[in-house]
Amino acid sequence: MPPLPLKFDAQGLVPTIVQDQLTGQIRMFAYASPAAVRKTSETGLATFWSRSRGELWQKARVGGHETPVARVLADCDGDCIIYSSAPRGASCYSGAPSCFIHALEGERLAQASEPSQTVLAFLERVLDAKASEAGARPSRPPRASAVEGLGAKVRDEADELARALEGESDERVVHEAADTLYELVAGLRTRAIPLRAILAELADRLGYDEPRHPATGEAVR
Repeated sequence: MPPLPLKFDAQGLVPTIVQDQLTGQIRMFAYASPAAVRKTSETGLATFWSRSRGELWQKARVGGHETPVARVLADCDGDCIIYSSAPRGASCYSGAPSCFIHALEGERLAQASEPSQTVLAFLERVLDAKASEAGARPSRPPRASAVEGLGAKVRDEADELARALEGESDERVVHEAADTLYELVAGLRTRAIPLRAILAELADRLGYDEPRHPATGEAVR
């Protein structure tokens, strides 16, 4: 079997990052051996090398929440790889979606006050916090009046964006696009629909690479 075109370290391992291919969130970090990388490519499931146990291990195999991998990406030097994936459930043993839950504050690590890794994830958290303060529950169907109000806001902002696109400055287009996106996400949160679901729909329409179950060949989201 020909060697993989990657640079493994003295222990025969390569640093491996698991990233949500739709949201861009970094979920975890581990090491992979040549056998682990090949196993991942063959099965479509994230596989690593345990340095403590000295054996291959498949992410969340015991818990039943495997991590389907669409592609294995390598950096320009070939000495670090990414498992571009569709994680199921939490990726951290702590129960958090991502293992990156701490922030470096000076000379110490502290619990991150804001764990969101992207501005869109932060926007969802801000909107959920506002709903919580107002006593609303995203999982509960909104009242008809609330839906109508949200619909009106989305329509108004979309109309202003359309007019900006047709004849206003780039600065105005950016401003109105941000307003429209904000109201759109706000509406989705009242229905407990995550942005990830919208990104998955776009990925399907665009034919974007997606993880497929090794047994059925069906797309995994």
